[in-house]
Amino acid sequence: MTRPRVLIGLAAALVAAVGIYWFAIRAGSAEPRVLVPNLSASIGEGSDAVGVAANGAVVRWLPLPEDPPLPQLPLEEPPKGGRVKGTALEQVRVLAAVPDALRPYLARSSFGESGVEVELTTGIEIRFGDASQARRKWNAAAAIFADPEVTALDYVNVIAPSRPVFEGSGHELPAAP
Repeated sequence: MTRPRVLIGLAAALVAAVGIYWFAIRAGSAEPRVLVPNLSASIGEGSDAVGVAANGAVVRWLPLPEDPPLPQLPLEEPPKGGRVKGTALEQVRVLAAVPDALRPYLARSSFGESGVEVELTTGIEIRFGDASQARRKWNAAAAIFADPEVTALDYVNVIAPSRPVFEGSGHELPAAP
């Protein structure tokens, strides 16, 4: 007689545990969501163009933004492994750190003698060196653009962000946001 009571008690406990999980725990812990990567750059042109996320992953399934367009990496086609590496990854890391106010003015990036170089739509070149302190380097460049005494220039060197160097008068500054 005690065996059926034990089985009934276990069954009741099991039903209670499943009910608690189903109605209390599961409802609050299982939340569907899609993480959409922020695209920092593009590879290719036209309908063949693909985006590149801040971590270097090539994102083929997400449509590219049209306004403002993403700056282009100097690659003919996406890498076979699905991730950019080396100098292209350095460029992506710099592009991922750009302040929102300057994003519409990015045209392209390259890797030259001074490391990562970003060209603005106005023709001004910003020289970064490597991607370390990218946000700080962008802020140094933005401070130069905001200086009312600077009206035009050719390049800004922010390799040492605490001591930026700029020169020239051939290109207009980006418009104030």
